[in-house]
Amino acid sequence: MSQTVDRALSILPLLAQGPADLGQVADRLGVHKSTALRLLRTLHEHGLVYRQEDQRYRLGARLFALAQEAVENLDVREIAHPHLVALNERIGHTVHLAVYEEGEVLYIDKVESRYPVRMYSRIGRPVAITVAAVAKLLLADLPEAERRTVAEKLDYPTYTSRSTPNAAAFLKELAAVREQGWATDLGGHEESINCVAAPVRGADGRVVAAMSVSAPNVVVTAEELLALLPQVRRTAEAVSREYSGSPANSTQGSTRPNHPHEDTSS
Repeated sequence: MSQTVDRALSILPLLAQGPADLGQVADRLGVHKSTALRLLRTLHEHGLVYRQEDQRYRLGARLFALAQEAVENLDVREIAHPHLVALNERIGHTVHLAVYEEGEVLYIDKVESRYPVRMYSRIGRPVAITVAAVAKLLLADLPEAERRTVAEKLDYPTYTSRSTPNAAAFLKELAAVREQGWATDLGGHEESINCVAAPVRGADGRVVAAMSVSAPNVVVTAEELLALLPQVRRTAEAVSREYSGSPANSTQGSTRPNHPHEDTSS
């Protein structure tokens, strides 16, 4: 029975490349046409494949409906939380998870630092969108035209001397973040707080969330925090794999080979 299931499932990625006739399916599976036909009929009965008028088979509408339903029911926070806790246990600093919704970047999860000096941030509260590392990652993933529109509509408060001053500077930084695949906020919102962040990606490679590690410089220096970036990125990649259902050896997103200590914040 397991061989039959394996063969039936092998048909789906074949048809994802485009319609195929019975002979092509049989050849790809290495089985007789009668066996291939039986498998195709079963998949057809469940709406997973559809036979066209030219007798070729393509993926069925039911498969797309199931995929969409699965995506809608995915809870990135639920998937990410154990990974955030594990990272926090290793490094001790505050870990956040954020998403972009309706023009705002919101924290949807937080694991507190083990140190007495902690960050004032709350789940459900918007972040400082023009300086926060998680916001940079989420906005950098937007299509260029949308990214520009969003950037030009934002206000640019001067939180510190390192805050992003205007839309032009913000767009330049977003382009760099998009290319390198990680972001920082080194004193852009609060002089004493530094942050490094990495993206969580879905099956299509788009950024669905961003996770970060933040710490006050009385606990660790910016340089010491930046040294943790590889751990942050590995954690984000693990969440991405689980969220998207990708194989453990898959790689997602652009990762320019910059030195992780390179400061890209304004």
